[in-house]
Amino acid sequence: MDMISKIGFGGSCHWCTEAIFQSLKGVTTVEQGWIASEGDASSLSEAVIVSFDEAVISLQTLVAIHLHTHSCTSKHSMRAKYRSAVYTFNENQTEPAHEAIAISQKEFDGEIITKVIPFVDFKINDENYLNYYYSNPQKPFCENVINPKLQLLLQNFSNHLDDNTLKILKEA
Repeated sequence: MDMISKIGFGGSCHWCTEAIFQSLKGVTTVEQGWIASEGDASSLSEAVIVSFDEAVISLQTLVAIHLHTHSCTSKHSMRAKYRSAVYTFNENQTEPAHEAIAISQKEFDGEIITKVIPFVDFKINDENYLNYYYSNPQKPFCENVINPKLQLLLQNFSNHLDDNTLKILKEA
C-alpha cells in the first residue's frame, strides 16, 4: 500500500526546484508556485509542494537532495524571494527534516541556513509556467541553469533518478 505524503521546498527558482523533484523516483506530483509559512504567512516565497511515496523515497533523502541543489548556506540578497526552507505539513515531519539537515551539515563548508517551518498557504503558478523544464528543455534557462542541477543529481543521487530523467541527461 502506497503511503503518499506532502512536503514543501524552497530555496531557488521554482522552475529549478520543480525539475529536480519531478526527476525523482517515488515523487508522484510537484506543484510549483509560492508558499507562505507560519510566522510569515503574509509573505509568499518561490517553492514547490512535493507529493511522494515514502516506500520509494524517504523524507530524509528528499531533504538531502534539496540541500545539495540550491545555495543552502548562502544569505544572499534574494532570500525573501527564495526562502531556504523545508515546509512541513504535519508535526511528524519536523524532527526528521531537522535530522536530515544536521546529517547533511558535514557535507557543506558553511552553515546550512535552511529553516524547517510549518506550511500555511500555497499559490500555484500560472499554467503556462508549470512543468517548465520538461516542456522546454532546449530553452537557454533550462540548458544553462537547470541542467547543471540535474547533472549534480546524476553524479550524487543517480539511484533516485527516474529513467526518463536519466535518458535526457545522458543525451545532453
